[in-house]
Amino acid sequence: MNRSELVTAVAQRAGLTQSDADSMLNALGDVLVEAVAKGEAVKVPGLLTVERVERAARTGRNPRTGETMEIAASFGAKLTAGSKLKAAAAGN
Repeated sequence: MNRSELVTAVAQRAGLTQSDADSMLNALGDVLVEAVAKGEAVKVPGLLTVERVERAARTGRNPRTGETMEIAASFGAKLTAGSKLKAAAAGN
């Protein structure tokens, strides 16, 4: 499902116009990005949890030359599927 299909499906389910559904999807994305950037976890019960995780500095290897290199510490995003999403993926 691509973005336009998602907007259409949400608009039909929620009784919104496609423009309103698109605005809602944009706002949800903005809120998720801002919250994760602040280090806050965002939980949508039954669907997913999104949180920021810290990756420690480590030693890596350049696959082309075999040379070792230091990889700096950084942050990443961790998405955890909720119970409803897991059940849907399992076909239940």
